[in-house]
Amino acid sequence: MEEQVSKKGLNEDWLALILGMVFFVLSLGVFAGVDILGWGVKTSIWTSPSKALSVVSAKYAPIKGQVVKVEEQTLTVRTADGKEKTVKVPNAAQFKVGDHYEKSGVSGFTALILTFVAMFLITGIGAALLRLNLPKFLLGFAILFWLAYACWFAGHYAHIAATKNQFGHYGISWSLSMTGEFGFIIALVVGLLIGNFLPGVAEYLQEAARPELYIKTAIVIMGAGLGLKAAESLSLASNIMFRGFCAIVEAYLIYWALTYFIARRYFKFSREWSAPLASGISICGVSAAIATGGAINARPVVPIMVSSLIVIFVAVEMVILPFIAQAFLYHDPLVAGAWMGLAVKSDGGAVASGAITDALIRAKALNALGTKFAEGWITMTTTTVKMFIDIFIGIWAFILAVLWCSKIECKPGQKVRAIEIWHRFPKFVLGYAGTFFLLLLLCWPASRTVGVVKAKVDNLNKDATAITTQLASTEDEAEKTALQQRLSQIKAQIADLKATAAGSEKTLKTAKASAAEGNVFRVLFFVLTFFSIGLVSNFKKLKQEGIGKLAAVYVICLFGFVIWIGLAISWLFFHGVLPPVLPA
Repeated sequence: MEEQVSKKGLNEDWLALILGMVFFVLSLGVFAGVDILGWGVKTSIWTSPSKALSVVSAKYAPIKGQVVKVEEQTLTVRTADGKEKTVKVPNAAQFKVGDHYEKSGVSGFTALILTFVAMFLITGIGAALLRLNLPKFLLGFAILFWLAYACWFAGHYAHIAATKNQFGHYGISWSLSMTGEFGFIIALVVGLLIGNFLPGVAEYLQEAARPELYIKTAIVIMGAGLGLKAAESLSLASNIMFRGFCAIVEAYLIYWALTYFIARRYFKFSREWSAPLASGISICGVSAAIATGGAINARPVVPIMVSSLIVIFVAVEMVILPFIAQAFLYHDPLVAGAWMGLAVKSDGGAVASGAITDALIRAKALNALGTKFAEGWITMTTTTVKMFIDIFIGIWAFILAVLWCSKIECKPGQKVRAIEIWHRFPKFVLGYAGTFFLLLLLCWPASRTVGVVKAKVDNLNKDATAITTQLASTEDEAEKTALQQRLSQIKAQIADLKATAAGSEKTLKTAKASAAEGNVFRVLFFVLTFFSIGLVSNFKKLKQEGIGKLAAVYVICLFGFVIWIGLAISWLFFHGVLPPVLPA
């Protein structure tokens, strides 16, 4: 993982931070009343392709239907599908209930084209900053985008994606219940097929196939959505962060030492090979292998070979582990989330696996238990664990550099500078932390106010229900009068409480709109990540490079203890910790 800006241009780590922050800042426009990204495309579960696409913001959506309610400058319109939508109009007074209302807007297909153009231009500027072959990147990105999006679209077909509670809505009698996130798996499989059976096409697209850039950009954007979720359940989010930190400390202490020992003792690898291999298998894949190789001054071929191996096995893990988690951990979802973070050895693979696991487990829990877990908490757990791992890559590389310099390859007068920690620190983590904590700080006071008011209103509603029951059963007029006065007072209190929370509720609503608009691009960067990982995973090329001995160490360590110790540590720290449960 190169952390310094090379002579050729900006590196991917810094670029991911910049790109993610661009989308994040644009999404904040809604707080100023400017809906900059509201035209982004939203892909929904479909039976008819024409109904799959829409804009993410109601402000840009076309509306046509019958007016059912008129309030000041707001109309409530019932559309042909029976749904009611609210629209603000300056001349609401000229409408009456029963009138026809129609507003033109951005169609779903137009939204898709606009989304592609925005990503094409912004990533194109990024490619220029990286000093890539710009024409080749732009053409490759265009092809990559449409192939990846076709996979995402296919994954939303109702017979693939719809969960049991949605059968009636879509008029179907069966479905695989994989949710729309199954599009990630389709993208990975199609990428693998192209990468292994159409190597010429894969080679042509290689300039644009950059999974680490795409996933790191997505993670920066994702921080905002997770910050909002954390604000709404701060105690749970804090719990996840603390447990995630403890889990990765244990993983470092166990994984690395065992892998290094096996590589040295039983496979007779030199220290130069054993250290990057141990870091790659046990810590964080490609980033850790490259950082470790640099820390110990290994030949460039060492981390490159290890990284090639990691990419292959990440693709395998992404296909297998989420489904194992769905089968056995649907009753303990955050254990599954932490497991993905500890077991899948790359940022892209881990967070993407967390997203798949999130969707699969929520669907399974709803079908098998009737429990509807809130979306995003499994992914948040995976991301938290992986971010803590990333944060420590620089520190771990520094420790190894000091050890190699002072004990293993001692050279007179050579010292390791503390600034090396910063050079090796993954910069995109700063973007993730920034978007996360900004939304957390912005929304937590509002969320706390809304929570307090909701609790008080719920108690008052219980009192009102009890009084209403008493009113129905009493015959005493004096008692009825007293109860009615008390009921009026309660209703007035409820109205006052709701008024005090109105501003806070508006803040949370705006934050959700902002996060939703950023999420459009986060999802598409995820899809590009899956497709790109498949595309660069050439099994035949790996065999030709003759790294069977390295692969043997990887298989033994990964499937012999890394996955299972990761599961045990995840169970130890996250067993019994559940995400919020929503009404089914």
